[in-house]
Amino acid sequence: MPLNAEVPLDAARIRAALVRVRRAVDRHAAYLTRLDAVLGDGDHGDNLSTGFRAVQELLAELPDDTPPGELLRAVGHRLVATVGGASGPLYGTAFIEAGFRAGETAELGPELIGDMLVAAADGLARRGRCTLGDKTILDTLRPAAEAYRDAVAVGGSSSTAVAAVRAFTGARSPPRGPAYGPPDRLSRNADLPSGSANVPRAISIPARCPAS
Repeated sequence: MPLNAEVPLDAARIRAALVRVRRAVDRHAAYLTRLDAVLGDGDHGDNLSTGFRAVQELLAELPDDTPPGELLRAVGHRLVATVGGASGPLYGTAFIEAGFRAGETAELGPELIGDMLVAAADGLARRGRCTLGDKTILDTLRPAAEAYRDAVAVGGSSSTAVAAVRAFTGARSPPRGPAYGPPDRLSRNADLPSGSANVPRAISIPARCPAS
């Protein structure tokens, strides 16, 4: 499908995607927690489930005509407030920065989505004070964001760009087998996409990027 024929991403589609993300996180919560228990405190899956359930409650509170940028910023602030540990400020900052990059645009085209993904990665890196190669979630997020943006920049459609991201994330899938538990299908889910408009840009909660 040509780039200019693709359906833009609007607030309704973002809302539906966020609900699917909540379901996917719940489905994989136990696996994420087992992974976190190896080097962390073993609560990552539970924390993300709590956060995205709170996001689904937020979606019911926001007016239906909330534009995408404001919606994403509100989601980011809800994640900061509800996800424990370092993850809340990091994921929240990524959503907030993507929302600021969206501005007041009602329908997001592929080029803008690419810029939003890169802005999300930049914001997470600043918030966590991490760089590529530090073995953090940034090592996956930034190259995936750039893969999408670069595919669009050379004339690819949104579908082509998403395929480029899936190719990257699929190559980085965790090992599988009895010692690792069930395979993590989050990176292969076909249904995953990638407050107030006056919410503050700064987040005062200190955080470092957790290891990926």
